[in-house]
Amino acid sequence: MKTNKNSSVAKPSFWRREGVTSVLASLISIVGGLLVGFIVLLLMAAFSDDITVADAFSGAFTVLRGPFAAGSSDNVLFQIGNMLFQSTPLIMTGLSVAVAFKTGLFNIGAPGQYLMGAMGALLVSLSIPTSVVPAWIVWILALLAGTLLGVIWGSIPGFFKAKFNVNEVIVCIMTNWIAANVVSWVFKSTGDTFVNFAETKVNFIRKTVTNNVATPTLGLDKLFGNSYMDISIFIASAIAVVLYVMMNKTTFGYELKACGYNKNASKYAGMNEKRNIVLSMAIAGGLAACGAALWCLNGSQDFKWDTYLTLPADGFNGIPAALLASNNPIGVIFSAVFLKFIGVGGSNLAAQTSFNEYVSPLIVAVIIYFSGFSKYIKDLISKMRKDKPISKLGEPKEEPVKAEAETPAVATKSTEGGSEQ
Repeated sequence: MKTNKNSSVAKPSFWRREGVTSVLASLISIVGGLLVGFIVLLLMAAFSDDITVADAFSGAFTVLRGPFAAGSSDNVLFQIGNMLFQSTPLIMTGLSVAVAFKTGLFNIGAPGQYLMGAMGALLVSLSIPTSVVPAWIVWILALLAGTLLGVIWGSIPGFFKAKFNVNEVIVCIMTNWIAANVVSWVFKSTGDTFVNFAETKVNFIRKTVTNNVATPTLGLDKLFGNSYMDISIFIASAIAVVLYVMMNKTTFGYELKACGYNKNASKYAGMNEKRNIVLSMAIAGGLAACGAALWCLNGSQDFKWDTYLTLPADGFNGIPAALLASNNPIGVIFSAVFLKFIGVGGSNLAAQTSFNEYVSPLIVAVIIYFSGFSKYIKDLISKMRKDKPISKLGEPKEEPVKAEAETPAVATKSTEGGSEQ
C-alpha cells in the first residue's frame, strides 16, 4: 500500500484499486465464456461426421475476429459500421440498467421503456410535415418525445417502490407487457397512416426518411462501406460520459448512490430517499427510450408495431452489458460494443463454416451468462489477494485500533488511620 505525502489516508496500489479489479473480473468473465463456447464447438465436432476438430479451432478464431472475419475490406468496413450503429441502443439500455443498479434498483423494465421511446419518436417524426417545420427540428422533437415517454414509463415502478415499497421487478415486468400492448394498440388504431407499404413487409412502420427525418451521418455511412452508421453512437457515448460525471462528481449523483447503499442511512442523513428512487427509475427509463429513439430515427430502420407478443432483445441485453461493465457508465460503452462484436463474429461463423446458424447465438448467450459472474469474480479476486475492505469512496478502511485498557484506580480497604488510594 502506498501513502500519499499530502494525505494521511493510505491509498491502494494500482493493482488493488477497485476499478482495476472490476476490469480484471470482466476480462475473466469474457475469457470464461469464450472457453465454454470453444468447448461447445469441440463437442459438436466430436459428435458430427461433417465437422472436424480443425473446424472447431477455425470457428473459434472466426468468432474472436468479429467483423474482421468478413473477408474483403469493403465487407469489413460495412460490418464495423453496422456493429457500431447497432451498439447504440445496447449502450443506452446498459446505461439504463447501470443507473438503476447504482441506486440499489433492478430495472428489468428497459424493454417496455424502449418500446415507448420508439413509439414516441415515430409518432412525432412521421406526423409533423417537414415542409412546414425544418427536418432537424422535427428530429430533435422526436428524440425528446421518445425520451420523455420513457421517463414517464420508468417513473411508474419507481413511484410504486418509493410510495408503497412494491418490488420494482414485479412492476417492471407488468409495465413491459403493458407497453407492448399499448404500442400495438396505438399503431393499430391509426390505420394505414404509419404503415410501410413501400416494401413487402407485414406490420412494419415506415421509415422516418420518408418524411425527410434522419440522424446526421456526417459521411460516416460512406466511410464504413455504405452501412447504417450515423452519429448516434457518439451521442450515446457523450451521454455515458455525462452520467459518469453526474454519478461521481455531483451531489445529486452521490445522493443516488447513497440511497442505493443504504436507504435508511441516507434518509437519516437528510436525503429524500423516495424522491431519489423515483428520479433514478425515471432517468433509467429515459435512457432506454432514448436508445430506441436513436435507432428509429436513423432513417433506414423500420419498426414492427405488433409487439404484444414480443419484447425487444436489446432491452434485456442491457443487463449483461451493465454487469460486464460493473455498472460503470464508461465501461458500458466498451461492453456493449464487445457484445455486438462477438455477435458479428458469430454471424460470420454461421456464414463461413460448417456450423449452423444456431451456434453463434449459443456462444453469445454463454458469454452473456458468464457476465453475470463478474461481481462474484471481483469479490473472489479481492479475497484471494486478502485486500482490506474497500469503502464506497474507494479508500481502504482502516482496521479499528484496540486501545489498551486503562487501569482504574482501585480503592484499598479503609484502615483505622484513614483510607489509601
